[in-house]
Amino acid sequence: MVRHVYIERRLTPLNLFLATADDAQRFRAMREYGDALRELAAVNIFPGDLLFKNFGLTRYGRVVFYDYDEIEYLTDCNFRVIPASPPDWDEMSSDIWYTAGPHDIFPEEFATFLLTDARVRNAFVAFHADLLAAPWWNTMKRANADGRQTEVLSYPQSIRFSTPRVARPSVAAAAAATGSA
Repeated sequence: MVRHVYIERRLTPLNLFLATADDAQRFRAMREYGDALRELAAVNIFPGDLLFKNFGLTRYGRVVFYDYDEIEYLTDCNFRVIPASPPDWDEMSSDIWYTAGPHDIFPEEFATFLLTDARVRNAFVAFHADLLAAPWWNTMKRANADGRQTEVLSYPQSIRFSTPRVARPSVAAAAAATGSA
């Protein structure tokens, strides 16, 4: 437990960061937040609670998820589109017109609960509008179920070590060089 407290102390909670961020910082943070969601989905993790307080900013500007109490396998989630309301439905009713199971998730509701500040919403939508719709999540779910996980790399391409391209000899040339042909 002490390790968890230490890790959180080293991060700036995303909600606190966004409260004082300028436009450029907000755009970068929202891009990183969406990228964090994408990377989690790529390795079959759905965070469950997407609130900004459950994510933190490292000193290098990366957004990291650190609240693990509601995580689920992405493949166990049922991402759905909210069905259209029936013609005679009372808009002001406190009831909903559709059923929802325990693993049903409606990504189009994310904006309602997460992106209440127009500046944050605009920054998020500029990079990650597709995360607010069920098709993207279902595509990732199928990829994970089929064993086609996307590789998640910790560093951007611009700062990774480059791998020098070395011409490899053919199998026949290697065998001839060693005399085993």
